[in-house]
Amino acid sequence: MKIYYEDSMPYAAEFFADLGDCQVFSHKSITAKQLADADVLLVRSTTKVNAELLAHTRNLKFVGTATAGTNHVDKKYLTERGIPFQSAAGCNAVAVAEYVLSSLFIMANKLGWQLQDKTVGIVGAGHVGTALQQKLTALGIAYQLCDPPLQDAGDQRSFVDMDSIMQCDVITLHVPLVTQGKYPTAKLFDALRLAQLNEQQVLINACRGEVLDNAGALALFEQGKKLNLVLDVWENEPNINLDLVPHVALGTAHIAGHTIEGKARGTEMLYQAVCELYQVPATKKLSDYLPVELHCLAIKPELSAWQNFEQLVLEVYNIASDNQEFMATVNSAEQFGYIRKHYPIRREFSAIKVNTGNFAQSKAIYALGFAKGE
Repeated sequence: MKIYYEDSMPYAAEFFADLGDCQVFSHKSITAKQLADADVLLVRSTTKVNAELLAHTRNLKFVGTATAGTNHVDKKYLTERGIPFQSAAGCNAVAVAEYVLSSLFIMANKLGWQLQDKTVGIVGAGHVGTALQQKLTALGIAYQLCDPPLQDAGDQRSFVDMDSIMQCDVITLHVPLVTQGKYPTAKLFDALRLAQLNEQQVLINACRGEVLDNAGALALFEQGKKLNLVLDVWENEPNINLDLVPHVALGTAHIAGHTIEGKARGTEMLYQAVCELYQVPATKKLSDYLPVELHCLAIKPELSAWQNFEQLVLEVYNIASDNQEFMATVNSAEQFGYIRKHYPIRREFSAIKVNTGNFAQSKAIYALGFAKGE
């Protein structure tokens, strides 16, 4: 079996070495002729999988992307050729949920909030929305869910409509980009809807840039409208509207899901899919390769419960640092891409042990995903 995998897939060599002849490639230089003998093609979002790239493949039996998003893959073309395809849906859900939590604590400080008194509106209750729902539940933060497609499909959770979501203190977007059909999400937050937000509300977009009308937002800012936008994703990446950048409350370069665990989980999911396709036992698992995190945090008894929650979350991931670098350096499409590609190592809560001692809210900390200390 000839397996081609993109060089940005963590631990791909370790996972796939025993399954066949593995060839690593860069999205910058891969050609259709190089892939002519491929049986399996594994990519991330930087490789555009389409008829042009696969023009010379004759034996291709599987295409997988180690990412939750699939906009870079021509799934219609693969279906026409009868080539099985799989994404790594949900691989980065925990990472994005933790990004949102970090945003909440930072924005609460900026706006003088007591976070425990606020309500979060989650638009999109799939993998990411559900992961965020679980973490908010752990902290006792009120939330509302809006997901008409899941509601129509019979999901038994309690859902609200967008009118109710617009009354929430925080609105966070976790939907796929849908341009047609009954429930399109393209420009879900257009200029009209953005104008309805008040100065104390926060809107977070960590799904797809095109879900929020960037030009509409900029026009509102230029008209004097005050909006608290937290943007990890932007329209037309990497050629984003640089004029919008200085106006947002927090900005990052599409890195919300970029933890070691999130990326590597995508590789593991494709390994499992290839093993299943070829009816080979899946003997390897992510924990075999993840670096052991020796860092151990402790509860500070002099702090309140909410101060401890904040210090733990921000100790593991503080979006303010990423925002500071983004604001200081992003001045071109090339720089946006550079920040994203060279993003430093980031871990999820699960990699960090916490000694809670006699802390009354120990259960909440472990429900957030932290590991138990010695």
